[in-house]
Amino acid sequence: MTATPVTPTTAAQAPARADLRVVAARSDRLGADLTDLGVDEGFAEAAGFGGQANQTLLLPAGGPGPDTLLVGVGEEAGVDGNRLRAAAGAAGRKVTRHRKVVVALGEKAADGTSREHVAQAVAEGWVLGAYRFDGHRSKPSEVEVTSVVLTAGAAKVAKDAVARGVALARAVNLARDLVNEPGGSLLPADLAARVKAVGAEVGLKVKVDGLAAIKRRGLGGLAGVAQGATNEPRFVEIAYEPKGKPTGHVALVGKGVTFDTGGYSLKTSDGMKGMNGDMGGAAAVIGAMSVLGTLGVKVKVTGYLPLVENMIGPDAIRVGDVLTTRGGTTVEVQNTDAEGRLILADGLRVASEAEPDAIIDLATLTGACMVALGPRVAGLFGSDDGLVGRIHAVADAAGESVWPMPMPEHLRAGLDSDIADLRNISGGRHAGASVAALFLRHFVGDGIAWAHLDIAGPSWITDSAQGEVPKLGTGFGVRLLTDLLAGWEPLPASG
Repeated sequence: MTATPVTPTTAAQAPARADLRVVAARSDRLGADLTDLGVDEGFAEAAGFGGQANQTLLLPAGGPGPDTLLVGVGEEAGVDGNRLRAAAGAAGRKVTRHRKVVVALGEKAADGTSREHVAQAVAEGWVLGAYRFDGHRSKPSEVEVTSVVLTAGAAKVAKDAVARGVALARAVNLARDLVNEPGGSLLPADLAARVKAVGAEVGLKVKVDGLAAIKRRGLGGLAGVAQGATNEPRFVEIAYEPKGKPTGHVALVGKGVTFDTGGYSLKTSDGMKGMNGDMGGAAAVIGAMSVLGTLGVKVKVTGYLPLVENMIGPDAIRVGDVLTTRGGTTVEVQNTDAEGRLILADGLRVASEAEPDAIIDLATLTGACMVALGPRVAGLFGSDDGLVGRIHAVADAAGESVWPMPMPEHLRAGLDSDIADLRNISGGRHAGASVAALFLRHFVGDGIAWAHLDIAGPSWITDSAQGEVPKLGTGFGVRLLTDLLAGWEPLPASG
């Protein structure tokens, strides 16, 4: 595990003594913002600083008083919670050599943005940006920060907002830690043990099934994928029960492939890079469920996590083998690297048997979704327009980008098998993300609202850090899930 970043606190005004103040600069009001700070506009221009979102410029004090870190937030009209979260994240990543830090980013929020929303976003962003994954470094990153004070006010509502932001960010960072852990040091049994530890800490009930129980329960997709691995699979169920009468029941299913070689449909060496992160869906469910009690969520939530390695061994599934999944559906395996949908089939079926109001699955499922949407946007599929619309709106507000995607019925015929009920891929190269969603839909119980998030892109970022989002494991999905569940209301009847 990585060290926890310094916890921000809040105050009505900046402390008398500080080493660094962090302030926002707007791109269309840059001159005025710099004048207020006593900064020469020509100096900023020469340094290439224009106030664009997430740009930073460190200004040494040159005398008594703190240094100043300018963080760009873009045009004034767009300075909302998402923009401020990203700005605080950029600052949290940048600041390592100052001990006492004052963050005054919220003063530049656009009209209509509540102070509480700003306080939460800035606190969240700081903790997310300050995240470091140092578990395998011989020398941890050198960070000298000892205190971070947000000038968000001293009232209880501000303190509560900051506490909420910190709690959410720590839940995201938990998911990041799990995703970043190398496959060799986070085997399915290890991940299940981590879930049990989290559950014991926050009051969740956790049930873990080993291979014998998995076979006994008829989880043939999970058992089949596990055949090539020396390390046995696990199937984990996590239960959150709110205080008082629940406002509903939501099931979460997370893909948990702790390392993916592709099996006999072998990936290239480059294709295996980052495949320790192929359990990003499971990590998102774990992170989200870890904070439900802290947030006082009123809806009952059950998580289902099929955990497995997809390896090559003497008994690994072959192309053409047939697996019998939970509930009896038989699947012809046409590609062993399309293993995520095989284990999710079992998870979705078990979730459906509990008859929840809605099922949401998250999975690093297809490269095709990344081709369609790029690396920072998740594909959103679903059978219920109300649930899909709600997730889309909540994700936008949480700063996690998703985009509704189609499931054209004419693609369904491509999953028909000559020897089994289904095959796990279609015969063509096109619309791979939609075909995968159509496959998953088959295993959702009739009448249950369902949504599928293909998070292959935004769960694991390889180009560069942006705002509060780091390279490698991002913890994508935790914020949108927690916000969705915290505000859960019964879905309107479909049709």
